[in-house]
Amino acid sequence: MTAQTLLLRLPPGYRVDEVLAFHARDAEGVAEQVNGQTLRKAVLLGGVPVLFAVDFVDGEARCSVEADGELDAATRALADEALRSMLALRIDPAPFADFVRGDAFFGPLVARLPGLRIVQSATVFEALTWAIIGQQINLPFAISLRRSFIGQAGRPHSSGLWCYPEAADVARLELDTLTSRKFSRAKAETLLRVARMANDGELDLRLNDDPQRSAAQLLAIKGVGPWTVNYTLLRGYGYADCSLEGDVAVRSAIGRALGMAEKPSIAQAQGWLAAYAPQRTMAAAYLWASL
Repeated sequence: MTAQTLLLRLPPGYRVDEVLAFHARDAEGVAEQVNGQTLRKAVLLGGVPVLFAVDFVDGEARCSVEADGELDAATRALADEALRSMLALRIDPAPFADFVRGDAFFGPLVARLPGLRIVQSATVFEALTWAIIGQQINLPFAISLRRSFIGQAGRPHSSGLWCYPEAADVARLELDTLTSRKFSRAKAETLLRVARMANDGELDLRLNDDPQRSAAQLLAIKGVGPWTVNYTLLRGYGYADCSLEGDVAVRSAIGRALGMAEKPSIAQAQGWLAAYAPQRTMAAAYLWASL
C-alpha cells in the first residue's frame, strides 16, 4: 500500500454538511461512508483501488489517499482531480451569485443559501454510469441498483470499502449479470455499451474544456439521451453551463417559481433556463435546493 496526504484550505462559507449528505445517500455505505465530519470513499483509478479519507476540520479538508498498489504520478493526478470533484471544488458558485443578484427568483434564494455547491462524481465514468442507472426511476431504487452494480463490477479496497468500477471492469460483465439483478435490458445494454466503448478507446471520458465536443460524442451513443448527457456534463465534467430542462425536479421547481399548476414542458423549461446561460449548472443546483 502507498499513501499520500493533502491539506486543502476550503473556500469561505463552504457548506460541509451538504457535501457529506450527498456522499451519505447510500445508507449501507458500500463504496462511501460518512461518520461525523469524516468522508471515506473508494474508487478504482487506473486499475488501482484507491481510498480517500477526508476529515473536515476548521475550514480545512485533511485528505489521506491510500492505494492498494503503486501511487504513481498518473494515479496521483487522477486522485487530485477526483478529490476536487468529490469535494465540490470544480465549480465556483460566486459568478452565479453575482449574475443573479437582482433576479426576482434566484436573488433571494442565493441570499438564503449562499455558497451552494454541486458535488461531482469522482470520475466522469462514475457520473455517466450513475446517470444511466438513475434515469426514470426513483432515488431509493437507483441507489439499490448502483450498490448492486458496484458489487458486480467493482473491487474491494483493503480497507473493506468497495471501489466504484472503471470501464474495463464493467466491460467484462455479461448482459444477464445485470438483468438478473433488476436492471432493465435497456439500462444494462447502455451500461455495457458505454463501458466497452470507453475501454476500447472509442469514447474519450478524460476531463476537458470542450462541453460541445463531450456532449456530441455522448449523444451519438445509442441509449444516451439529452438528460443523461447534461447530467454527465454536470456531475462528471463539472461544466458551468449545463441545461437540465429534462430533469423532473428542475421542471417542478420552475413550475413552482412561475406559479404554474403543472410542470412546464421541456421546451418551456429550456426557454426559461436560457436566460441564465452561461451559469445554468448553478441554476439547476438552486432549483433543486428550492424544493
